[in-house]
Amino acid sequence: MTINEAQETVDRWIKTTGIRYFNELTNTAILMEEVGEVARIMARKYGEQSFKKSDEEVNLADEMADVMFVLICLANQTGINLTDALEKNLEKKSIRDANRHKDNEKLR
Repeated sequence: MTINEAQETVDRWIKTTGIRYFNELTNTAILMEEVGEVARIMARKYGEQSFKKSDEEVNLADEMADVMFVLICLANQTGINLTDALEKNLEKKSIRDANRHKDNEKLR
């Protein structure tokens, strides 16, 4: 699935199964909540925190997909084509950071 196809698929789902989009502020809050769930899993699986009994049945891929879903909702609501946005962002980073990481002593 391309990013454009994902945006179209989410839009169709929202307009049928989801009835309508939550407003942008609500979706921003939901996005923060979903990112927090990814962070909790990362801290426990790859960091120094341990899992609680209630956290043992976590699915990192599913939580990341939740983040993508809400981000796509926000892009759709605000008229952002994520393919174009990502391409422009990578171009900006490629120019700005052409030598930045190569010259970073911390990365050697």
